[in-house]
Amino acid sequence: MKNAFRNFVVYALILAPGVLVAGEKFDGNWLTTLTCPDKGKTEGYTWKFPGVVKDGNFRSEHGTAGQPGYLLIEGRIGDDGVAKLSANGIVASRKYGTGLFTTSGTDYSYKIKAQFKGTEGSGTRDEGLGIVGRPCTFDFVKQQSASQSGAH
Repeated sequence: MKNAFRNFVVYALILAPGVLVAGEKFDGNWLTTLTCPDKGKTEGYTWKFPGVVKDGNFRSEHGTAGQPGYLLIEGRIGDDGVAKLSANGIVASRKYGTGLFTTSGTDYSYKIKAQFKGTEGSGTRDEGLGIVGRPCTFDFVKQQSASQSGAH
């Protein structure tokens, strides 16, 4: 029994660092690019904004919290790179908002299905029934840290 327990502890110590690293393999600074095409009379746009992954949790913000044009994207990235992210924002201008009653300052939210691999990722907005939403896409690129680029 002692040998079995000792073997378990040894194997656990050997495997534990790999388990810890697996959930953190995407950790670092990321650049998020959101592209929403024109839809009907609604103008398209592209936003680029920073994000960070810490302990496998993604967070990216555009604009100023509480102000028109703000967008917060959050969610967990699985060890396999699959992520179901949540986007919550405030419409910047009527010309960019979909929906009959959308005005500047209106809150909105949607889900994003994303896949991360190595230093890049991509995702698509859940369009719901397709009546209000539009097919926005997301590109994610991991940024090199100063230590990775050789800078001192």
